[in-house]
Amino acid sequence: MSAPTEFILTLSCRDAKGIVYAVSGLLYQAGCNIVDSQQFGDVQSDDGTGLFFMRVHFAAPAHLSAPGTLEQLFTHVREQFGMEAQFHSLAHTPRLLLMVSRHGHCLNDLLFRAHSGQLDVQIAGIVSNHLDFAELAASYRLPFHHLPLAAVASSEAKREQERQIEALVAEQRIDLVVLARYMQILSPDDFTAVGRDVESVVLARAVRWHVEHRVLMNGHKTVVFK
Repeated sequence: MSAPTEFILTLSCRDAKGIVYAVSGLLYQAGCNIVDSQQFGDVQSDDGTGLFFMRVHFAAPAHLSAPGTLEQLFTHVREQFGMEAQFHSLAHTPRLLLMVSRHGHCLNDLLFRAHSGQLDVQIAGIVSNHLDFAELAASYRLPFHHLPLAAVASSEAKREQERQIEALVAEQRIDLVVLARYMQILSPDDFTAVGRDVESVVLARAVRWHVEHRVLMNGHKTVVFK
């Protein structure tokens, strides 16, 4: 017998009675085993959307692992509640493109975590508007894409650089672009130094939550399942 395949189901819809029952019941009837399930309802208010969010980690029988099979199985429940729903196979390792300028603490932290297996991702390459971290990329045997941009660049020049990045994303089948300090430092140098460790930890945590499909959009806010 083939081993079960694990998936993450993420969904959002207008809050209503019976959503959890319908989802869990359907998975049970299909022979799936729920490993973990979390849900959140954003109560309708001036700042609330009235939407319901759910993340389900489950193991599915091998015959349901073919592309589109789970989507088809879920059609009725999706239509019944007007859901936005996605299935993510845990067999797929997310491909990341890292972008950095001249402060490399976040970049170095992510490279170490990915290389040591602490972060289950595949880093497809590094993009920078400077050459500072070309040797670091080479030490990890990663492609380094130098896309220079003047300090006071025109909107046309910025857009051309963006097109080059978009081409890389499409060509390399990137799942997530990570801005690992790809920005100017606006705060004083002593504050930047103090915050570097915190930045590295927070960014790594955010990347992990994203690739584990724990982050869902909620209008101008986000829902994070820890």
